[in-house]
Amino acid sequence: MSVIDGQVAPGPGGLCQKGWTAGELLRHPGRLTTPLLHGEPVSWDEALDFVASRIRSYEPDEVAVFGGGGLTNEKAYLLGKFARVALKTSQIDYNGRFCMSSAAAAGNKAFGLDRGLPFPLTDLQSADTVLLAGSNPAETMPPFLRHLEGARLIVIDPRRTPTAERATLHLQPAPGTDLALALGLLHTAVMEGLIDKEYISSRTTGFDDAWRIAAQWWPEHTERVTGVSAADQRAAVHMLAGRSYILTGRGTEQHASGTDNVSAWINLALALGLPGRAGSGYGCLTGQGNGQGGREHGQKADQLPGYRKLDDPVARQHIMKVWGVDWLPGPGRSAYELLVADDLKAMLVFGSNPVVSAPRASRVAERLKALDLLVVADFVMSETAAMADVVFPVTQWAEEDGTMTNLEGRIIRRRKALDPPAGVRSDLHLIHGLAARLGCAEKFLTEPKEVFEELRKASAGGLSDYSGITYERLDAEQLHWPVPSVDHPGTPRLFLDRFAHADGLAKFIPVDHKGPAEPPDEEYPLQATTGRVLQHYQSGAQTRRVGELMKAVPEMYVEVHPDTASRAGLTSGEPAHVVSRRGRVTATVRCVPSMRSDAVFLPFHFPGEGRANLLTNPALDPTSRMPEFKVCAVRLERA
Repeated sequence: MSVIDGQVAPGPGGLCQKGWTAGELLRHPGRLTTPLLHGEPVSWDEALDFVASRIRSYEPDEVAVFGGGGLTNEKAYLLGKFARVALKTSQIDYNGRFCMSSAAAAGNKAFGLDRGLPFPLTDLQSADTVLLAGSNPAETMPPFLRHLEGARLIVIDPRRTPTAERATLHLQPAPGTDLALALGLLHTAVMEGLIDKEYISSRTTGFDDAWRIAAQWWPEHTERVTGVSAADQRAAVHMLAGRSYILTGRGTEQHASGTDNVSAWINLALALGLPGRAGSGYGCLTGQGNGQGGREHGQKADQLPGYRKLDDPVARQHIMKVWGVDWLPGPGRSAYELLVADDLKAMLVFGSNPVVSAPRASRVAERLKALDLLVVADFVMSETAAMADVVFPVTQWAEEDGTMTNLEGRIIRRRKALDPPAGVRSDLHLIHGLAARLGCAEKFLTEPKEVFEELRKASAGGLSDYSGITYERLDAEQLHWPVPSVDHPGTPRLFLDRFAHADGLAKFIPVDHKGPAEPPDEEYPLQATTGRVLQHYQSGAQTRRVGELMKAVPEMYVEVHPDTASRAGLTSGEPAHVVSRRGRVTATVRCVPSMRSDAVFLPFHFPGEGRANLLTNPALDPTSRMPEFKVCAVRLERA
């Protein structure tokens, strides 16, 4: 085991601090154990009857469903089916839109298929070099670090994070300049003769168009835009020559240009000949427990099970046959657009806390408060649940069976270890209870294994094909999708022979740097970026209830360079206001000498006046509809 910022980090096979304290929540005194109707305890039947009667009074597209990337595959699948079959609404999306949607969009463009890592995690152990663009796994995913112990690390992050402290080379660009840096590295790779011309010729298309843009980003020009020295750019590219991997995370993806940002990193990987070869590659690191599986089986606005597109006539026919229906709604709105829509009457929220986690959180809270009906399924009273008309208490990880799909596309069994408290039911039972009252009980199963069997049929022939996977096989084997038949061994390594486009080639996507949607100015001269810390997770609804974690990080803070704090008349330890065009956050100042003087950092785990997302910019990526969480213009004020 090792120590990160004074906290014990896991060795091989270990858990992070969040993992070894997670069991405390299962019997937490704040655990929800009975349905609530307008804040008062009621029976399950009364709550279900109330919700169903209200839903029947609305038009289908006046009702929305908001899912979560932590739901099991079975729950995510059934939730998408419930929205489209029982509710007949097109209005469904999930919080994973805020997580990996830009990387997914870029992967689909480049490779014709999106799987976080198209290779097993263990492959990283033989790498010479791993480049992490916008990822801080030392805090967000500590067990992952054991796979990087033998490699030289290049870390790209505006902050000197615990991951950057471990790096051989830390590149510290200005927030919002990720794409410019990737273009500069591609330029250097070409000019230094480090690209793989044979690979580019035989396995890709579109290099010339991408190069016409990168040709303008010589190292010194890139340095002026990003702040990363030309020497460090050259050093990074030379380190990547060989058995190397380029991995992206939320830092480069959560931008209004997030899809283009990731495309630029994929272009660099393709130019170096990395993807689709044993011992090298490109991948994306997931951010939620089922971040991969949660985006494959239908809870996205434009998606059907098996990673099918909702507007594909062939896909629609296949799913309608499996579901026994003759009609499906079309694509709906993306997550943020759904949360702030003014034409909705009702919303059902599963496994998410958007009042804290969504951008421009005050606007989201206003719209949720204005709904005629807000229903939340959760196991603690999150900030979103506290606003709800109806709250359903649901099971958690140790209390249910199911499957998850990890970042490498490997399907993992979740096995029930103990019974839930009396009065608590699974999301599957909740969905079935509502469906029964809406007249289609027979189409909605409640046992995870039975739901998975239906998911197998629905995913058959899709990009993420689970049709050859059974619970019994998962008990005996490690299986990576696609698994198109019961005698298929699975696909741990994609693209070794061909990519998923019809011509078998990967595509360079020509992209250019645009900069943040909201650049700093005289009124808001600093750039705020947000992220996670070791002890907390997502909106903090769970981790803020664990004493050990709250003792370590009890309150909202803002990291500031000492000179920046001094100019604002602030000192370390005192409260400050961080102000953007959308809101004001109160936070304790932490002076950090390694911070850039033009940037501040805020964790996004805290509620109330400490909500970092009161500040963030909801400008959306035109392709992925990802909001720009990672950079907005702010100023510091004394509190």
